[in-house]
Amino acid sequence: MRDPRFTSAIRPAAALAAVIFITPALAQSPPQRLPVLVPVTGFLALEGTSQRNGALLALKTAPGLAVAEVQDTATAPETAVNAFEKALSGGAVPAVIAPMLGTQMLALLPLAAERKVPLVTVSGTAQLTEMGNAYVFRFFPGDAVVKTAHARYVVEELKAKRPAVIYQTTAYGQSGRQVLEAAFKKLGASVVFEEGIAPTVKDYKPVLAKALEAKPDAVVLHLHAGPTALLIRQAATMPGMPRIVAGSAMHQPETAALLEPAELKGVCAETGSSPISGGSAEIEAWTAAYRREFKTEPDAFALAQYDGAMMVLAALKAGARAPQAMRDYLAANPHRGLAMTYRSDGKGNMAHDALIVCYDGKDRVPRIVKRYSQGTS
Repeated sequence: MRDPRFTSAIRPAAALAAVIFITPALAQSPPQRLPVLVPVTGFLALEGTSQRNGALLALKTAPGLAVAEVQDTATAPETAVNAFEKALSGGAVPAVIAPMLGTQMLALLPLAAERKVPLVTVSGTAQLTEMGNAYVFRFFPGDAVVKTAHARYVVEELKAKRPAVIYQTTAYGQSGRQVLEAAFKKLGASVVFEEGIAPTVKDYKPVLAKALEAKPDAVVLHLHAGPTALLIRQAATMPGMPRIVAGSAMHQPETAALLEPAELKGVCAETGSSPISGGSAEIEAWTAAYRREFKTEPDAFALAQYDGAMMVLAALKAGARAPQAMRDYLAANPHRGLAMTYRSDGKGNMAHDALIVCYDGKDRVPRIVKRYSQGTS
């Protein structure tokens, strides 16, 4: 049965208008082209589609100011590079909504620096903002934020001292593994088992069996959406499985939809936000609008990219139409988004808050159980 919070309750008109239907004064110049380069096919299709939807919903609030030019980057770095070059061949753009896949972002960073075009992304790969590139702006909390919160929840709240870590062999997975390893060490926990898994793997029972042999008191996941769902389904059939605390892919409604509520019982996840969990009138209004527009449930990637695109629109309204002016605006100004307030730390990390959400086995809507802000609880 559909969770009652998924029903389209009518919200006060004023609250909804305040969030997404503020129409700016019509721009005096033609609309700005805003390339939206995202993976909507391949193993990151669920996450990439959410990213695209968030950007499109933001641009819908500013008719006449900017228009989206969507290109599918799939999962290959060269596809993202080709999409970037194609987007810029059509003339100057103020910024690019860039793919969330870490390997693609790493390929785009030197091009962005060379062409001096800001990349606005929700990729979590930690390395992106550690390379001295002045043209990357990340609106999803990076691994240094969410993986630290991930480890803190496991140790401080679950009192686990012997975690097992299963991660993806992509750049995203490797980045998260490194931060988790350092965070657990700092917290005094010993990782008793760790293994990297390719996104193409379908049978997780062998790696889970090996993990159980190490007698962990928690299983920590850092996987993409499809693999997360497969592993949790298979883990639910194995006796003696300790608590699972997954990465942000688990909070996605599309991931939860692949599992029965009973299979989700006791599973937790880190994320930057969880729109379907509610929390404020503004987020609930935005969630209702997203459902109407896309006939599906929003997630943190959609909300983060919405907030990022809304900051780009704010910059355009302030007159930052050239790429360098846009870069300077993003680097210097705070932005009060729906998920959190964003401000660059000087490296392009804009998001600094994280949540832990957990499922109770009754439905597929996670409950917010812990908030971490600016690295503190």
